[in-house]
Amino acid sequence: MASELVQVSGHIIDSLILPKILDEIMDHRGTFEIVELAVGKRKADPSTARLKVSAASPHTLRQILQRISRLGAIPVMPADVHLMPAPKDGVFPATFYATTNLPTAIRYLGTWRPVHAIEMDCGIVVDATRRRAVCTPMARVTRGELVVCGHDGVKVAPLERARRHDDFQFMTSAVSSEKPKAQLIRQIARTMRAMRRQGRKVLVVGGPAIIHTGGGPYLERLIHAGLVHVLFAGNGLATHDIESALFGTSLGVSLDRGTATKDGHDHHLRAINAIRACGGIRQAVRRGLLTRGVLHACVARNVPFVLSGSIRDDGPLPDVITDALEAQDAMRRQLADVGMALMIGSTLHSIATGNMLPATVQTVCVDINPAVVTKLSDRGTFQGVGIVSDAASFLRELCAALKLPAR
Repeated sequence: MASELVQVSGHIIDSLILPKILDEIMDHRGTFEIVELAVGKRKADPSTARLKVSAASPHTLRQILQRISRLGAIPVMPADVHLMPAPKDGVFPATFYATTNLPTAIRYLGTWRPVHAIEMDCGIVVDATRRRAVCTPMARVTRGELVVCGHDGVKVAPLERARRHDDFQFMTSAVSSEKPKAQLIRQIARTMRAMRRQGRKVLVVGGPAIIHTGGGPYLERLIHAGLVHVLFAGNGLATHDIESALFGTSLGVSLDRGTATKDGHDHHLRAINAIRACGGIRQAVRRGLLTRGVLHACVARNVPFVLSGSIRDDGPLPDVITDALEAQDAMRRQLADVGMALMIGSTLHSIATGNMLPATVQTVCVDINPAVVTKLSDRGTFQGVGIVSDAASFLRELCAALKLPAR
């Protein structure tokens, strides 16, 4: 019988972390003995538990320890991480540690050190000179860099349930069209204002449905009010936003009348062509060609935007990044200090962004299709809150909750 003494601390009782650890041990054919349990006497006090974990073989014990390490349980006498050099550019060692989006630390040279820029499905590279650990995508590792391998010396901090009421405590990740949307949206509005007061950024990930449903002017208001600090989108949102600014249509349909316009099917191509002739969106704003719209608001308010392309894009607009890895890098550069993400009417861009966000970022996914919200959660963004709504209705109610005047 192989055994190991492990310890876990934090709000492990009310957040159900300790029961989850015990479940993992039993589900993987292990046994446990609670050696010590100190329960916090006040709401702000952490609790600590020490467990003797046993299994029939060292291999099974290692599997159990790997599983419970993701819930914050680490050996009482932890070892340093095991480092191996990357064998070639874009390739991790075979036994590399695959990251989660939870706050992570590694034990290196006898000291616990935070892993910077944490996101899911990456590796951890250690700079021996600076004694610094950085979460690194597979495609960006270079030959010879030191990569964390195995689970020894890796500590993950699971998300704990809030001990006091806050704006997001009420929201759960369950998806339902029958949620009290008005109350949720008021809470989102309060959180957006709180982010601005704290100097943290609100990211909007938007799909073309924002424009098609008539939500563009409401997103403009949010940007001009200083409540949106970064925009991620694709060629679709940008193209139809610019089409609406130049022709008053989206995919040839009049946004005022809701009817198709004569020869309107080519408006999006003419919009792309006009921007390409100027050299880009910012140049079109400076020349006075583009005088309104979401992208105009971003340029006017100096809000950075990242437009990521896809294989089906028309044009595309000159500002669209068509290399997927370059687009990922551009998105990552904008994620520092993001405290809240609103994902509206977008599937692929929302999932891509969710994969890059730490679990500590408050995330709201809005879509008329409940399956989109579910898919985001299934892909690992378990902290996401789902709201089933069309984009324009959500943005209109959000502007009303924020008491933003019409422009």
